[in-house]
Amino acid sequence: MKKTLFSLLLSVFCLGALAAPDPALVRQLAADDNSDKIAAIQQLAAAAEPGTATLLQAMADDSLFVAGDRLFVFTGDGHVDALSGAPAELPEGADSVTVNNRLRGELANALAALKLFDADRAVRLAAARELQSQVGAELAGVLAKARDQESDGEIRPLLALAHAQATLQDADPAVRLAAVRTLADAASPAVKSLLLPLTDASRESDRAVRDAAVLALKSIERSLAWMDTLAGIFSGLSLGSILLLAALGLAITYGVMGIINMAHGELLMIGAYSAYAMQSLFRAYFPDHVDWYLPAAIPVAFFAAAAVGVLMERTVIRWLYGRTLETLLATWGLSLILIQAARVLFGAQNVEVANPSWMSGGVELLPNLILPWNRVIIIGFALFVLFLVWVLMNKTRLGMFVRAVTQNRAMAGCVGVPTARIDTMAFALGAGIAGLGGVALSQISNVGPDMGQGYIVDSFMVVVVGGVGQLAGAVWAALGLGIFSKLLEGWAGAVIAKIMILVAIIIFIQKRPQGIFALKGRFADQ
Repeated sequence: MKKTLFSLLLSVFCLGALAAPDPALVRQLAADDNSDKIAAIQQLAAAAEPGTATLLQAMADDSLFVAGDRLFVFTGDGHVDALSGAPAELPEGADSVTVNNRLRGELANALAALKLFDADRAVRLAAARELQSQVGAELAGVLAKARDQESDGEIRPLLALAHAQATLQDADPAVRLAAVRTLADAASPAVKSLLLPLTDASRESDRAVRDAAVLALKSIERSLAWMDTLAGIFSGLSLGSILLLAALGLAITYGVMGIINMAHGELLMIGAYSAYAMQSLFRAYFPDHVDWYLPAAIPVAFFAAAAVGVLMERTVIRWLYGRTLETLLATWGLSLILIQAARVLFGAQNVEVANPSWMSGGVELLPNLILPWNRVIIIGFALFVLFLVWVLMNKTRLGMFVRAVTQNRAMAGCVGVPTARIDTMAFALGAGIAGLGGVALSQISNVGPDMGQGYIVDSFMVVVVGGVGQLAGAVWAALGLGIFSKLLEGWAGAVIAKIMILVAIIIFIQKRPQGIFALKGRFADQ
């Protein structure tokens, strides 16, 4: 098995200290019975002698060999005696020490425990986090030793929790009671599962321990419920960010032209496929820079969706202003054309759009609450796009013209505003923003020809609830709809949550048909 240069040097310089572990335990690592091997691993880890970590790592890497009563470690360049660390020739007929999945789990725990004494704080912290689940009673001694030696304020509480898990089955009721009280501060489903049997009188004989376990479970359940709520809010914010990007463009086009564009969801799809196309291009021609396909896809998606929007407005929609039903049917037909075009170009199956490496992983706020980087970045991206749209609408000549046409088209035309050109530019802007939403959506959802149809209804709900043509209303409605949808899904399921949201919106529109923010101008007077 190949090793890194660091691992080779570590083996060469550390194996000389392997005489420190008990020779009998070292030989027991090659026993025929896996139970004997596990016992040896546990005892070696508990002793935490110098050189033990290197020996166990060699066993985990399948680099430990046995010949008779002697053990040898393969270092990459040759073999050394496992006890003395001296270079040695591997005898003929030597076999690798067999390691199954059960043994690998024991080795992983033992190695993590031994890393608790490493001089590097990062190594100790990673090891302490690794030992937050499935800690056996055999590690209680080494965990207590590491906890007592640890001075770091972040690592020491983790070691206390791990030690408490290891002592839950201790023979002394006082030790078990202390462990339960310590674990009451752990908001972890794994710890909850460990404490649950202790509430049963047939499993736990001491009443004080049972009562403490009940109180600890209630505390953990409250913490888990709170973290689930926070996770739902964050997930709702990410969904709301997607809806915001979709609804911003819809709010602009509907506010300016009064067009109900049923093909708006397909503009999201165009943006998502633009991300896929740029990913394919980078993989083919710039494989060393494939992580940067996403920034390159942003302008491509915007202009591709904007170009399709201009084509739709110039060829079909322009001739149907003021005819709501005809516009509805025409844009629905355009959506079908775009879906079929995507199937012809990219196939009917979903395509893979991978997250760049810098969007992988997440930030851990709490033990049971991890915020994925892709969703964090999507929220930030949506806010950035919102800021740019606000600047465009409030600080530029185009934005002034769009607001003028929205409020009073006839008067704007009388004072020289080119209303027909503004219609085209507003539709292109709205379509381009939807394309940006498709890029964001490609990072958290499947990319396929039908992907946009699942967002068109929600986008219209955002526009109606927020107030037609109102960007501030679209922001509040999108984020509110996203958060409430996710919270209700966790409580009642996706289908019931959708029904409840629709009922709530119907009631809201009955009470306040103008939306959260009323629109001033020609639409308000109609």
